[in-house]
Amino acid sequence: MPALPPYIIEPIWEQLTALLPEREVDHPLGCHRPRIPDRAVFEKLVQVLVFGCAYEKIADEGCSASTLRRRRDEWILAGVVDALREMALEAYDRMIGLELSEVAVDCCITKAPCGGEKAGRSPVDRGKAGIKRSVAVDGRGIPLGALTAAANRHDSPLLVPTLEAVRTPGLLPEGVVVHLGGYDSKATRLRLLERGLVAEISGKGKPAPLSATKRWVVERTNSWQNAHKKLAWCTERRGRVVDFWMALSDAVIIVRRLVREGWTRYRWERRPSRRP
Repeated sequence: MPALPPYIIEPIWEQLTALLPEREVDHPLGCHRPRIPDRAVFEKLVQVLVFGCAYEKIADEGCSASTLRRRRDEWILAGVVDALREMALEAYDRMIGLELSEVAVDCCITKAPCGGEKAGRSPVDRGKAGIKRSVAVDGRGIPLGALTAAANRHDSPLLVPTLEAVRTPGLLPEGVVVHLGGYDSKATRLRLLERGLVAEISGKGKPAPLSATKRWVVERTNSWQNAHKKLAWCTERRGRVVDFWMALSDAVIIVRRLVREGWTRYRWERRPSRRP
């Protein structure tokens, strides 16, 4: 069973190919082992992201676990996946349009059983190691920016860095309404006011159903990210590797939503027969 349908894998791979650094194909002495194709490594990394399996479990005779880790680190140093995410976001904004008049921000705590640079004691999992994701999304739930931190970090100090991590084709316009859940404080409202943003926050001590504000869209995005099991159960110890999987997950989500929204507006070759 493929990790992702072809109409998602193919456009991501085509853009990734254009971002990969050029390498010499042949060794001058002709005595080296053949390099594993980037496409084979990419497909296995996607399987690791979606299924959350260990590198050793997904490796085979054609591609070892060491090759997966080594190629992953090469792409991290080259900034390939971060650039891929930005290209997907720009394509969505150009073809569908981002809804930047209303933005939602929220955090999600996931498991990190191996600890690591981004892990901390989880307040919702009996003190076990966990990672907190702070995500900002547009009005349709498209991830605009994300930040990873230890699970014991409070949500409020992560709000401004999360908004600063938003890399859209243009800065967030003034007057944007930011929908928040458990951020009700004067400091939070002051931070948003200094940046020309309007806070829509559920009050303390009051029932705060998802329908109280439009923050439900970020809750849905959290569920999309947790469907990628590598994020829900992260065994990586290095912070830059955790961010690599976050960027790849965001790229997959954006392309999936782009195909879904574009299905009703455009026609193209190899278009799915039904709305994905």
